[in-house]
Amino acid sequence: MWRQSFGLLGKSYIHDTTGSFFLGKWLHVPLYPVSLCSAVVDVAIQDYVADVAAELIYQNESQTSTEVLFVFPLGHHMAIYSFQARSEDATVQAVLQDEVQQLHEATGGWENLEYLQNQSEYPGEVFACFLGTLSPGREVVVTLRYVQELPREPDGAARFVLPRTLHPYTTHYLWNCHTSKLHYSLLLTASLQSSRGVVNVQANFALTPLIYTAQDHSTAQASLLQVSLAGSPPCHDDLELLVYYGDPTTVSAVVEKGDPGAPPGSLLGDPMVLVTLAPSIPEAVPGQRQSGEFIFLLNTTFLEHVQDSLLFLLKSLPLGCYFNIYCYEETSVGIYPQSVEYTQDNLTEAMRRIPSTGSSLGDSNLLETLRSVYNTPRPRRHPRQLFIFMAGLPPDEEAIAAEVCRHRNSHRCFFFCFSEDSAALAMALAKETGGEAAYVSSCGSMSLVVLKCLKQALKPAAEGVSLSWTLPRGLEVEVLGGTPQSIFQGQHNLLYAQIHGQAQDTTVSKGVMTLQYSLDGQDVTYTIEFPLCPQGDGRLAGHRLAARCLLKRLLPEAVSGSGEEPRHRAVEISLTSGIICPFTSYVGVRTPQRVTWYQRPLALLPPHQSLIPCQIIELRASRISSCFPKSIWVPPGWLTAARASWLALRQLTHDIAALPQRGACSKACKPPPPFFSSLKYVDRMEFGLYSSNLCRWCPEAVAKCQDLVALQNADGSWALSSGLASVLEVDEDEIKGKMPDEVIEPSIWATVLAVTWLHRHDEYYQDLCELLEAKAVTWLCSQAVSQLDKCLETANTLLGSSVKPSVFRL
Repeated sequence: MWRQSFGLLGKSYIHDTTGSFFLGKWLHVPLYPVSLCSAVVDVAIQDYVADVAAELIYQNESQTSTEVLFVFPLGHHMAIYSFQARSEDATVQAVLQDEVQQLHEATGGWENLEYLQNQSEYPGEVFACFLGTLSPGREVVVTLRYVQELPREPDGAARFVLPRTLHPYTTHYLWNCHTSKLHYSLLLTASLQSSRGVVNVQANFALTPLIYTAQDHSTAQASLLQVSLAGSPPCHDDLELLVYYGDPTTVSAVVEKGDPGAPPGSLLGDPMVLVTLAPSIPEAVPGQRQSGEFIFLLNTTFLEHVQDSLLFLLKSLPLGCYFNIYCYEETSVGIYPQSVEYTQDNLTEAMRRIPSTGSSLGDSNLLETLRSVYNTPRPRRHPRQLFIFMAGLPPDEEAIAAEVCRHRNSHRCFFFCFSEDSAALAMALAKETGGEAAYVSSCGSMSLVVLKCLKQALKPAAEGVSLSWTLPRGLEVEVLGGTPQSIFQGQHNLLYAQIHGQAQDTTVSKGVMTLQYSLDGQDVTYTIEFPLCPQGDGRLAGHRLAARCLLKRLLPEAVSGSGEEPRHRAVEISLTSGIICPFTSYVGVRTPQRVTWYQRPLALLPPHQSLIPCQIIELRASRISSCFPKSIWVPPGWLTAARASWLALRQLTHDIAALPQRGACSKACKPPPPFFSSLKYVDRMEFGLYSSNLCRWCPEAVAKCQDLVALQNADGSWALSSGLASVLEVDEDEIKGKMPDEVIEPSIWATVLAVTWLHRHDEYYQDLCELLEAKAVTWLCSQAVSQLDKCLETANTLLGSSVKPSVFRL
């Protein structure tokens, strides 16, 4: 359905109602997909970067003229850099310009794009361009180009998915609404390149045999065998390509040549090295000692609600790490001046210093607290990770975003939001730093959510990551955006490094890149060579994605009041690369085609051009369905008259509002500067973690084991005490009397009882206690493995349970 794939959308009226897209919003006239006749797609993939060129032909098969709007959803790590639409009547070209210059006012107004926001059920960014009216039987040809970073599969394959706009064949059913099958042809060609060699290509559709175009298998080509999809659609929803390379782990480098027409030293003019960092990191054994710095930032207004979650977090931390806690108030200082080692004494002191109730300052001092954190030294070889609890949206959100982004390479952030207004900030910063964000809908599920994030944070990491370069004299390398200090298991980092200068020794044809990092205290080094005179197809996918990367880095500083330089730099990069940013905007330039009597001398006259709406907009997922058109009766010419009246009223309102300002100056006042933000709208259902999906246990079940968790020591053990006996609901003297004779240390017996209690009657608190139980079992195995069989047998008898020896790794 169009809500999923978009493409060319139309809306028809019985009467001539030019420009009535906006009025249709109030009359609930539905959009429908215009038929796609054919799609020709050319994909160029270099390692984990793709450049896609598509030509789409649509035809108006209805009996009436249709106003058409082209809509293309923009996925993550995707950017459009070229768009054109051609029909018999006109050509529309998307042109990028400086937003602040205000050089145009689009014909018909930008209100035409508001209709899409009113009807769409798709949340996220889309590229939209209003193309005007398409007569019955007429065709429009859309040419689209975009670049995209490709996700890396666990086995090292690059995964490319053809957007549904280019392949909208799926039949959907929604609220009793049925969309028929789409009849069109598809031709897909993929060109593949990697310095490691292309080993194999897999797809969920028929492909031609892989044709290698280089002897070393560094380049290859494949095409789609099934070119017509007019029959029944395939069994898969999406067309996917998996490209496998030689040596899928560790590090790779692909060099892309610059644009010969760009000046040397510019972003597009110099060669670009596409660096992939994906070190092989083994799984960590749960419960064992582990490095890491964990810093918890607690909102003072919500402090009493996070006490229980903080208890589970602190008890689940591993030995060997460092930690600190900030309850951000006026002082913005931590419980400790800097992070301390995770020991029993430090943990007990930290729990004592945490206030039981909070103040009413809210998130107003989060910025200063973050600066205080960043100014404290990080323990060597301990990757830093922040757990930030936010009750609401801070007033200085842009400054917070800029501060976090300045330190993106030195830490990860995990956010926990208790209000939807802070969703955009949390999601943006979590993605920027490689962490996660969670929307917490109730206090009862908070512990489950934060522990889910902690499990992600406890994945092992390569620490102290550094890149060094060996190049001929006269050349130097700049890593755009910097190098991350840590790479966690399962992560793959795509970096863009540009080669500047002119080599003095032209006989040297290769450069050397060296990757170094530390893993489990061992130093690891990888070295790779790359050519200094690269080849390429000239499509500059890596350069454009590097521009996108730079724009993301500049945006928070540019909107946070850091001066004009970041903004000017962002505009320059955007206009040069064709990648849009908040300080630039698209405008559609519509050029009519010449009619037959425009011949000879008259042909020298330039055709009249007009400007039409063409922009990237954010959709906020309207929940209203409009599958069926509503029955309305419209008198002849009424829509046209109503639109004219509405425009006149809108202009009158604008003029009245401008009267006070006109009295203050004799000349026309400049329009107010546009509002820019580095944050995007986020639907809470898009969160990586959403508390209502994780809440398997009611609050009573969470509280049931809190007393037991509170008694656990930092090393994972429990002491034999009256408090433990109370939680186990067994008399303390009976516990001591049942202790096996083989047990010398009472804490061993107490720890076996505690772990057994967590499993009794199959009530295993997996989500809540998995980490702290693993720590307890690790401690037991290091103390008295020979005594565990007898202890478990006695514990099962005492507690009336049937816990298996495998729980204790026996």
